[in-house]
Amino acid sequence: MANVTFKGNNTQLSGNLPSVGSSAPDFNLVAGGLKNVTLADYAGKKKILNIVPSLDTPVCAASARKFNEAAAGLDNTVVLVISADLPFAQGRFCTAEGIENVAPLSMMRTRAFSDDYGVTIQDGPLAGLCARAIVALDENNKVTYTELVSEITEEPDYDSALNAVK
Repeated sequence: MANVTFKGNNTQLSGNLPSVGSSAPDFNLVAGGLKNVTLADYAGKKKILNIVPSLDTPVCAASARKFNEAAAGLDNTVVLVISADLPFAQGRFCTAEGIENVAPLSMMRTRAFSDDYGVTIQDGPLAGLCARAIVALDENNKVTYTELVSEITEEPDYDSALNAVK
């Protein structure tokens, strides 16, 4: 099991990110309009999974904004922002921020995603939410890049994630 810190305090996660070269675990998440989506809904596209605790925090919001900017210039690629936020809250955030180039997805119906990807925070004040992580996938859902951000309050390495899908 992996560990990260939250404001300097050690936090244990439910597992480890999928390894580079492995097949990404499928998922069942909720999009706007309460529609269930899986990896198959993005078949044939490269994917960046921007996994965050909640869009209602400054660092998560900054991450969504940064990937929104970058996604406009990516070919055959979708950026998915995955959090425990309800789809309604995700939609309000995206509307208020003018975010149109990323797809917010919610774990509101099940936390299986965060367990399957090894990012469920097991203890501390954010227990039950996701740690901050990036997983990049090719068109066949093979993992091409991962980053588990070691301090939850810090931003990921955007350039490395974006280079993984170019």
